[in-house]
Amino acid sequence: MNSCIYSGLVALFILFPSAHAIQASPAALASQYSLTTSTSLPFPTATLSSSNSQSIIVSEWSLSKGHIQDQASDLAFVEDPFPDRSSNSSSAVLQVTYPAGSYSHNTGGSQFENLWNTTDGSSFQSMLLSYEVAFDKNFDWVLGGKLPGLRGGTNATGCSGGDEPTGLDCFSTRLMWRPNGAGEVYAYIPTTSSFCQSTDIVCNSDFGVSISRGSFTFVSGEWNRITLFVQLNDLVTTPANGNLRLYFNGQLVISRDDLQFRKGSSVDINGLYFSTFFGGSDDAWATPTTTHTYYRDIQLWGSADPANGTAVNSTVNLATIIKPTNSLLILVSILAAAWGILFSRWFA
Repeated sequence: MNSCIYSGLVALFILFPSAHAIQASPAALASQYSLTTSTSLPFPTATLSSSNSQSIIVSEWSLSKGHIQDQASDLAFVEDPFPDRSSNSSSAVLQVTYPAGSYSHNTGGSQFENLWNTTDGSSFQSMLLSYEVAFDKNFDWVLGGKLPGLRGGTNATGCSGGDEPTGLDCFSTRLMWRPNGAGEVYAYIPTTSSFCQSTDIVCNSDFGVSISRGSFTFVSGEWNRITLFVQLNDLVTTPANGNLRLYFNGQLVISRDDLQFRKGSSVDINGLYFSTFFGGSDDAWATPTTTHTYYRDIQLWGSADPANGTAVNSTVNLATIIKPTNSLLILVSILAAAWGILFSRWFA
């Protein structure tokens, strides 16, 4: 009987591979990580010109130094190119343009930092960022490029572009796409020789650290959900105990609990690091054609609690995370399992 049930379930997962891949919603994850403070970046309900889009971002997104750091003219709120659900709270999405031949944040894409300030003046030691990103159909990945993440510290321009962190000035954790859409977390954090020898870590003395390169794959022509959790190390525990989790379309794809984001208390988490461009530091990374990415539903959750030596639990209550898109497949799973039991009893 058990062999029949096992065979039936194996067949089910072959036919419906996503039936058992239940997606975790960002809100459920924030609750699981005890992140009680939240905010959402406002989007307009209608499309706007680039200049008006810049005005909205500068006035309502709480930017560091009150301005867009690079390539403000490459930003615009446009119609959703890949509408896929009725729950999108805004009819406009943020488009970023990468002109043909551009690479680095000085020639295409855009870059700015959001400063998320608490009402009581406390600082964030843990933060979860969630957003959806879409790439033009037939997007040419070339060698790779940067995507938004989180950053912190007092140095507003460091921890990117080869400016290595000291552990007392800043850190950053962005995402990258690589050839064929391979994804990773790309971090500017303090490193050690033993850390750089870890599995799925690629250190570069001149640039950032690649974490779990190729652990997921971006898909062009549709929306991809990114949920990034960072919890700073506690400055006491050795080795470092900073936590990083990345969920891609609701599935946990990267998990580290051994990161050193900082060496001193001057480094907290500031907020969203909206940094996206092709590159790379030379024209081998340049996009051959003008192309775009799109962003919607940018949300943040945070708390003042750093890592404390207790393992971060990334499991969540199934009742809070089952998405409607999975409901039919889950129902099929249950019915197939029941069928397997009945079949085994009839024909054992």
